[in-house]
Amino acid sequence: MKLLLIHSDHMEYHVTKAIKKLAEEGMKDQDRMEECLVVFCTVESRDHEFMEDVINGAVSNIIETAGKVNTDRVMIYPYAHLSSDLGKPSEAVPILKALEKKLNNSEMEVRRSPFGWYKSFEISCKGHPLSELSKEIRPWKDLKKKDDVSKALKSEETVRSEWFVLDLDGRLHPVRDENGKVTGFDFKQYPDLGRFLQYEISKTRAVTEEPPHVKSMRALEIADYEPGSDPGNLRFYPKGRLIKSLLERYVTSRVKDYGGMEIESPIMYDFEHPSLKSYLDRFPARQYTIDTPDKRVFLRFAACFGQFLMAHDATMSYRQMPLRLYELTRYSFRVEQRGELAGLRRLRAFTMPDCHALCAGMDQAKEEMMVRFELAKSILSETGFKMPEGLQMAIRVTKDFYEENKEFVNNMAKAYGQPIVVEMWRERFFYFLLKYEFNFIDAMGRGSALTTDQIDIENGERYNITYTDENGGSQYPYILHLSPSGAIERKMYALLEKAHLDSLKGEPTSLPYWLSPTQLRLIPVNESHIGHCQEIADDLEGVRVDIEDSDRTVGRKIRDAEKEWIPYIAVIGEKEIGSGSLTVRKREKGKPQIEITLDDLRKELKEKQRNMTWDTLCMPRLVSLRPKFVG
Repeated sequence: MKLLLIHSDHMEYHVTKAIKKLAEEGMKDQDRMEECLVVFCTVESRDHEFMEDVINGAVSNIIETAGKVNTDRVMIYPYAHLSSDLGKPSEAVPILKALEKKLNNSEMEVRRSPFGWYKSFEISCKGHPLSELSKEIRPWKDLKKKDDVSKALKSEETVRSEWFVLDLDGRLHPVRDENGKVTGFDFKQYPDLGRFLQYEISKTRAVTEEPPHVKSMRALEIADYEPGSDPGNLRFYPKGRLIKSLLERYVTSRVKDYGGMEIESPIMYDFEHPSLKSYLDRFPARQYTIDTPDKRVFLRFAACFGQFLMAHDATMSYRQMPLRLYELTRYSFRVEQRGELAGLRRLRAFTMPDCHALCAGMDQAKEEMMVRFELAKSILSETGFKMPEGLQMAIRVTKDFYEENKEFVNNMAKAYGQPIVVEMWRERFFYFLLKYEFNFIDAMGRGSALTTDQIDIENGERYNITYTDENGGSQYPYILHLSPSGAIERKMYALLEKAHLDSLKGEPTSLPYWLSPTQLRLIPVNESHIGHCQEIADDLEGVRVDIEDSDRTVGRKIRDAEKEWIPYIAVIGEKEIGSGSLTVRKREKGKPQIEITLDDLRKELKEKQRNMTWDTLCMPRLVSLRPKFVG
């Protein structure tokens, strides 16, 4: 609420014309008050949420000012021009009436001009230092915004689940005894499954020590913390931006091949939009909120809002189902708790590939989910994760849906290829009946969801999304929510953590060849060989080739290239120039060194690249021209 307080010799108003549908009835058409405090009053959009605090704050300010100017007479005058963030008329009038009543109870003489009318007025301002004052009553600025925590998030923090392992024969094994200890299934063949289950049951997400990938992301100059931003917002150096871009483009191309129609939507939405406000309480996430000049908004935490609002306005038939919408959200925002933030694993600003499928009925929804299931498996396999043993699968499902769809759930486990974790709820807390995840397990035993898809039964109706069925009737679709790879940053975290796990097995740390910022490094024996290196680099199209042209020793150059996880290193000297072959060291177990012709190397690198997304070098070809971003 905003107030403009004028100490006046007199205030007089005359009603001239009603504003359609807004005019308050039963009030005086005209009035005049002598020697009074005129309170020009604007009710704002959030006042109704904090009505009691707003009224108490306004009354306190009015009484205090009236006392200072020595008057006990107040004229309340609704005035919409003090703010652009106006409350609804249906909410404003009760607030004004309550303000008037509370001031009357303080033994002041109070009058109020009617709301919703055009009026002429005449006022005579006293002209002393306290005769013109403005006040702002916004209690939410001083209150912890508990209302910003969704009911779904609160439910997630308190819900008690039953935990099982579902084997490939469709048997459910209960795995928690009365004391919460994991038992009831032999995890000897599946130790990572046991570690993942224990992590999930514990519900502990706080980070107690720095994950191994943080050291790698800085040493490789991929990303780093940004001290000038909010925690959980990272800076990405050229190499990190290249890796991120390649993953973004690859996932997007695969989703578009599947039939996803790529759209773009805003990153902020009206907190008071009825469909969005309802959805916020059904999604387990904390929001960033902003008070703009016009309204209170939140930053999106997924692509759902833009796609659902777009679908609401679309005309659709069952013949077009399943209808697939896709957006790569750069960025999505969630106010993750500070103790959970660590490197690339969990961020407050992240890039999420988000594909929704609108389906005509549950049978089509289940069929479509399996199509997307295979798409997600393929994307994860192509981007560096062996399936199924490289990841762990979980299904989170309501008991009723499981009992009615056992065959469907069992077939998902069979399609995955190894036993899976099942978390079962006796009642539904969220908007979905079932969701599955593919989870990466890091060296510290923590699970992180990459792929996830959900069967949503609420939001078709919530957003009034309809399609015409085969009988000409109007129906709400079921909606699937798929992120085929998970957040791109989390994907990068998983790749770096996987490299660390490989190193514990005696294998060299590496990224997939197609994601390596430098795919081949040429090391001239001395300065006279740099020109030949340039010719080789020019000749190898479709390969990111750089040249280590510093004056360091060849041995030091090789060691530096290995520290950068470069998959191919070739030393170029007189021998190589004379023979036409190259001496190439591969970043593989045992560090094999081979003699190979340029043509054969070109074929090998092309085979390594396959049909994966490619881009040019992200930094100058000559290493000597590159800055050092991390000290």
